[in-house]
Amino acid sequence: MPASRIFTGLALAAVTLSTGCASTSGGSAMTTPTLDRVRATRTISMGYRSSSVPFSFVGADGKPTGYSVELCSRVVDGIRHDLAMPDLEIRWVPVDVETRQPALLNGAIDLECGSTTNTLSRQEQVDFSLTTFITGGSLLVLAGTDPEGEFRDIRIAVIPGTTTERTLKDVIGALGPGGVQLIAVKDHADGLAAIESKSADAYASDRAILIGLVLASGDPARFALMNRYFSYEPYGLMLRRGDPAFRLAVNRVLARLYRTGEIQPIYERWFGQWGTPSRLLIALFALEGLPE
Repeated sequence: MPASRIFTGLALAAVTLSTGCASTSGGSAMTTPTLDRVRATRTISMGYRSSSVPFSFVGADGKPTGYSVELCSRVVDGIRHDLAMPDLEIRWVPVDVETRQPALLNGAIDLECGSTTNTLSRQEQVDFSLTTFITGGSLLVLAGTDPEGEFRDIRIAVIPGTTTERTLKDVIGALGPGGVQLIAVKDHADGLAAIESKSADAYASDRAILIGLVLASGDPARFALMNRYFSYEPYGLMLRRGDPAFRLAVNRVLARLYRTGEIQPIYERWFGQWGTPSRLLIALFALEGLPE
């Protein structure tokens, strides 16, 4: 699927649609700066998702892999160099939509390497790196279902507590009564299973995630994507607030990847089958490739 089609309409969606939010109460329990703790323990803890293909998921070898996981691994390489700690170890910690933010706030992880949207509401509790990807909310259905249809008389599976759920509720509310039923699912794998079993008519998530799920399904021809967006989703790596040295260490690595073009082979590794990066994504890398 060409990248230009993947991102068509995002600029308009960014202007006309709300991103939504998910809130988690409570402040950070960590007081020691992350880099100081890394020096002392020679370990850094990274959160990953199990089924956010192709951003963060468990590979065939049982280890975390994906676009965001690779970016986080590059960040650790940079920290190893800056701290002169070649033996710095990564401790990978599984998280999901409900546990990712609490795990960060209570110190179980130092950086979340998933597919989390940077929102102002989330910034009340946590911080984010430079933007790592841009996508938008859409619907996945079984082939043969009308992907151009309106939100009427349809059962939509969605993960509770996500920006997708919040924005979808706003869209449905603006459309008025139409018999839309939202069905809660645990994760992306459950969302895909819901439409395969026909317990839901569609699965709502970020379009990039939906494409990754389809490509990993083994039979992409069984599915179809609705050709519309209902949200704008800028992804970032989530970290604790009030830790400027660590945030700078993370952003320094990302900016260098963007500035030098090293991001290109990383993109191709995880999204190459979609085609070349969209103009929007190329602009993102150019704008976020900050100079030293």
